[in-house]
Amino acid sequence: MTGPAVAVGAYTWDRSFRLWDSYFALIWLATLAFVLGTDHPGWPVRLTAAALLVPLIPLFVWVGRPLLRGDPPPERRALLYLVAMTALFLPSAILVGETRVMTFALVPQCFMTLRMRWAITVVAVINVVPMAGWALLWWPSDQDVFFNGLFAVVSLVFSVAVGTWVIRIIEQSQERAALIAELDASRHEISRLSTAHGALTERERMAREIHDTLAQGFTSLLMLIQAVEAELDHDVPQARRHLALMDETARQNLAEARALVAGAAPADLDGTSLPDALRRLAARHEATLEVTGPVRPLPAGPEVVALRSCQEALANARKHAGSSAAVDIALAYSDDLLTVSVRDDGRGFDPGAPCEGYGLAGLRARATEVGGTARIRSAPGDGTTVTVSLPVSLLRSSS
Repeated sequence: MTGPAVAVGAYTWDRSFRLWDSYFALIWLATLAFVLGTDHPGWPVRLTAAALLVPLIPLFVWVGRPLLRGDPPPERRALLYLVAMTALFLPSAILVGETRVMTFALVPQCFMTLRMRWAITVVAVINVVPMAGWALLWWPSDQDVFFNGLFAVVSLVFSVAVGTWVIRIIEQSQERAALIAELDASRHEISRLSTAHGALTERERMAREIHDTLAQGFTSLLMLIQAVEAELDHDVPQARRHLALMDETARQNLAEARALVAGAAPADLDGTSLPDALRRLAARHEATLEVTGPVRPLPAGPEVVALRSCQEALANARKHAGSSAAVDIALAYSDDLLTVSVRDDGRGFDPGAPCEGYGLAGLRARATEVGGTARIRSAPGDGTTVTVSLPVSLLRSSS
């Protein structure tokens, strides 16, 4: 439970327990008034009975009250406390019959602190012994014995009935408290798992972004460096062109890094359309681009998916198909779909074979996040085609 909830619960319990204190004090004062106000027996006996009631107050305050506030109270201490209370109560109740009013304060305590078997035993003693002792001590008339005995039986039955109800309420409250504690623990566990899942999702997103931007850019730089090393001795103009492309790629990588840190759109899409971004991307990778269908603005999310998918497919083509392989990009706009396709005529591979890379898995994950699909068609010696289809209706509703 939260701090405020605990504080409110404790405050509510303290208020209800103060009502119980008032109830005990009222019953004790009423009992004392009945004892001192009765006509029989004489003053010495009544004063003795009243004096026996006085220790009940400190015993309740110092021992009983802390026990009643326990959850649950220690049964051994509770039993000793109620035995002491009963030992003080019985002589007074035997001497003066009116003292039995005090049972209204003692009986609830039995059911609040003891288990059912012990509670019924103590309640029976509190109800029956005073009546039997009073009758044996004073030898009242048969009518008084009958009515007092009937009162004792009714009081016992009523006490057991109400006490059983009290115990069930207490058990239900304890079960609810345990359930609330369990729910609270579950809520904290769900919160922890949600935080962990959010962190994992964010890590996966960052991994995709880094893989599709910075890692691919560095891969391109390495390939360009190798090309320049091979061209320096016999084809300086081509080497210079590749050096210029290296400069452009490095600057693009730096821009992507800044956009990634700032959480902005990819640098290639900054202030431009998706076809223009793909044209620049195709130029860096020496690929061709074909755009079909009516070009129109789309939300940033699907355009990012299309661009990143194309980046991943181009990087895989240059890495696995070979630098001499021809690569074609097709971007198609239709009423229902946005489709980007990257095809190379390189070595190809078996799509069913296990692969260790992150790229294709990340590509499929990106497409799935916006309700699209990613298909890879390839065969050894037959090139590779990567096609990503994104539904336009879903894209519009997510914008």
